[in-house]
Amino acid sequence: IETSPLYDYYTDYENEICDTTVVKHFGAIFTPVFFSIVVILSLFGNILVIVILAKYENLKSLTNAFILNLAVSDLFFTAGLPFWAYYHMSGWTLGETACKVVSFVFYVGFYSSGFLLILMTAHRYVAVMNPLSDIVSTTGFYSVLVSMIIWIASALGATPAVIFTTVKQNYCVPENSYWSLWGMYQQNILFIMSSLVFVFCYSQIICRLLRPTAQRRRNKTLKLIFTLMVVFFVGWAPYNIEVSADCDSFEKLQYAFSISRIFAFSHCCLNPVFYVFVGVKFKTHLKKMLKSWVLTVITLYVCSKTTFLK
Repeated sequence: IETSPLYDYYTDYENEICDTTVVKHFGAIFTPVFFSIVVILSLFGNILVIVILAKYENLKSLTNAFILNLAVSDLFFTAGLPFWAYYHMSGWTLGETACKVVSFVFYVGFYSSGFLLILMTAHRYVAVMNPLSDIVSTTGFYSVLVSMIIWIASALGATPAVIFTTVKQNYCVPENSYWSLWGMYQQNILFIMSSLVFVFCYSQIICRLLRPTAQRRRNKTLKLIFTLMVVFFVGWAPYNIEVSADCDSFEKLQYAFSISRIFAFSHCCLNPVFYVFVGVKFKTHLKKMLKSWVLTVITLYVCSKTTFLK
């Protein structure tokens, strides 16, 4: 099976040897439902992260800049999902311009998320291995500079989606096989880079935390790291593997690919949970904000009742 990196995704065999009707019908029902759930959770989680950061945190610190940019990146990625959900149900009927714009926005979110997860992992590695490093306490100009570099690199990576994407027979696809392979290789390179950084950094962090002198909270941290690695590889590894198959295996592989795509694309709603809300500081901020909202609602309710009685 050869799959286009982020498009729809069933191989067009020249002689139509394999019948994909059943698989496409499954994708037309299954994918929009789960994309809808992912969109709702992602919007709620990432907007909540941005609100908490703006209200309680110093946005000039490098750590908070990474978290803010990751939330914005996930929202970019999420913005494309409703269109792909519609695409699975009805084909692409929104025209070539919309195809290019949606693809560009989607790819910007995809690449920026990958770059940010690599940098956040490396930053966490430095913070554990060398807590006194200047990188850990970087603020101000350097945080802005790193953010700009990430978004510029992501926009450059997504530019081919604008130039070389077109609409063919109600499919929003690369205009030829060369650019389809180019996008696939870009995605695979990003996955390999992320995998290498994840494995190296988190294995070193685990070794450090297993030392007898490590803090008492190491068990919780180790569980979080293990969860991050499992979710990353379970989500993205199947999605980045190309497999050749005959028609007997083709249908099963396409079902597996559809499911793995759901796991991979759901990272935009899982990131706020794993990278933000598991932290004590953010949970404290969240509780404080929820209490404030509840008090506001109660105050408004009491005031409205008092006004009504008068």
